[in-house]
Amino acid sequence: MKRKIWSLAASGLALAYLPFVYVARAQAIDWQKVDETLGRKAAVSDDVHRYGFPRSDLSVTLDGVTIKPSLALGGWVAFKPGHGGAMVMGDLVLLETEINPVMAKMIASGLEITAVHNHLLRASPATFYMHLAGHGAPLKLASAIHDALAESTTPLTIAAPASPPPAVDLDTAKLDQIIGVKGQANGGVYQFNVKRRDPITQDGMPLTPVGPMGVAIGINFQPTGGGKAAITGDFVLTADEVNPVIVALRTHSIEVTALHSHMLDEQPRLFFMHFWANDDAIRLAEGLRAALDKTASTKN
Repeated sequence: MKRKIWSLAASGLALAYLPFVYVARAQAIDWQKVDETLGRKAAVSDDVHRYGFPRSDLSVTLDGVTIKPSLALGGWVAFKPGHGGAMVMGDLVLLETEINPVMAKMIASGLEITAVHNHLLRASPATFYMHLAGHGAPLKLASAIHDALAESTTPLTIAAPASPPPAVDLDTAKLDQIIGVKGQANGGVYQFNVKRRDPITQDGMPLTPVGPMGVAIGINFQPTGGGKAAITGDFVLTADEVNPVIVALRTHSIEVTALHSHMLDEQPRLFFMHFWANDDAIRLAEGLRAALDKTASTKN
């Protein structure tokens, strides 16, 4: 009995100690060198360092709308300490001609490709999205990602903005109320991250915080004038949610543009549904809310 009690106590101590182990690992990583290798500062959320790679070099139009990088062209990679080094996940925005050169570099350096697909339809030029994963020394992972991106025209240094970002000319308070979470402006786009209620793991590691790790429902509004907005993003869904969400979106005249996976071994199994419309922003928000109601998502 004493041995069993001690075993339980030891387990409790181990669980209590676990957060401090992750903190220690995070502190041991030289994040400044990772920043320097990737040519930009990270956005830090808890123990996750996320680096943005917006395709500001591209001029992409869709149905007459010039797409801002923060609407649908915002590539990223996120590092989370663990497994004796770091886990990296990401989503890179590429032109068709860039896919194979970037992929070849990634494969050569040991990174995994977990998906390649479209998010949009009818965009000119067409853009594709390459999802990646890896584990190892953070600086080595950063170097591999940098070298792969060098095979594209993705900007590898951050230029100072020429002018302040445009104001978001939408009733954002009303959008917040309908979507059910607080949005935020980013580069002239109003963005929402809606969390799922169920925990998500990969390789036994919790993918938290969910927004920076790419497993929150993302909804973006870009004003197009007169109270209208172009919307896109992705719903993060379990299998039983896929078709109810499709029906809800189509019922509200929101186009479903892609349905696919982003990862290989996450739990629970997830599917990512991308969408597009350009119409009255409030009416579109109501359609998105109807779709969100078909998911196990949170609401403030």
